[in-house]
Amino acid sequence: MVLYGVAALAVCLLTGALVGELLGAAVGVDANVGGVGFAMIMLVLVSDRLRRKGKLPEATEQGVLFWSAMYIPVVIAMASTQNVVKAIAGGPMAITAGLGALAAGAALVPVLSRIGEPAEPLPPLVEEGREV
Repeated sequence: MVLYGVAALAVCLLTGALVGELLGAAVGVDANVGGVGFAMIMLVLVSDRLRRKGKLPEATEQGVLFWSAMYIPVVIAMASTQNVVKAIAGGPMAITAGLGALAAGAALVPVLSRIGEPAEPLPPLVEEGREV
């Protein structure tokens, strides 16, 4: 069943790569634009939807959680293959886009923190009679 979690990741990655290639072609860039990000968002949305419907078995969920934890190193490894030096030397657009994304993310933190109702704090973790 863990294999199903890997399969879900693979489907999301292939779909995200296709969307990134299509987006790159639409904006006139000969590159994948955000494919890994689209894949990550799809994986989160699909796994959350299946979990809410009760159609995500525990073993499959463990596979998705494992690969979700591995996703950040995978994204970093994929990003390291891009030519960052050429992007920065090509003009200030890369720096402007990065700073814009940083500013938008920082501006959205207060907005996102107001979504939903305040919840009760989680109980402390207890393992074999002792607190962790």
